[in-house]
Amino acid sequence: MNVIEVFEDIDAPPAVVWDVLLEFDSYPEWNPFVRSIEGDPTVEAELEVRIKPPGSRGMTFTPVVVAAEENRRLAWLGRLGVPFIFDGYHEFHLDSIDGGERTRLLHRETFRGVLVPFLFDEQQLERGFRAMNEALKARAEERVQSPTNGPNDTDNNPETS
Repeated sequence: MNVIEVFEDIDAPPAVVWDVLLEFDSYPEWNPFVRSIEGDPTVEAELEVRIKPPGSRGMTFTPVVVAAEENRRLAWLGRLGVPFIFDGYHEFHLDSIDGGERTRLLHRETFRGVLVPFLFDEQQLERGFRAMNEALKARAEERVQSPTNGPNDTDNNPETS
């Protein structure tokens, strides 16, 4: 069994992070690792997921959603052929921190099966997880920025200029 776990603290509430995570149609715009997802994020639904780890060929697989808890957790199980040949349990877990104003994201995948030693590239996948987490963080934080606190806000008071 091999596990990749990458955490990211995001300055946005879990509901905002969840919304970004589930907007599959926009993945090509911002997600450098998971290039696309098609399907519904509901338990027992099949997804079509296309990933492109850094420095590697892309691959498409069709996992089944095993958990979808609003604002909290999305998980799927993907298999290469029959069970225990190459199984990947992929999970996004959102924890509310700082009174609900921020989110701690856990992005994890557990790999099992006889082909894992031959097909598993931990470094490339971990780089992909980190890149996705950083892009998700940037997109979610951008959504919660108030226009009055944004970088284009100017002080029009001549006495303080």
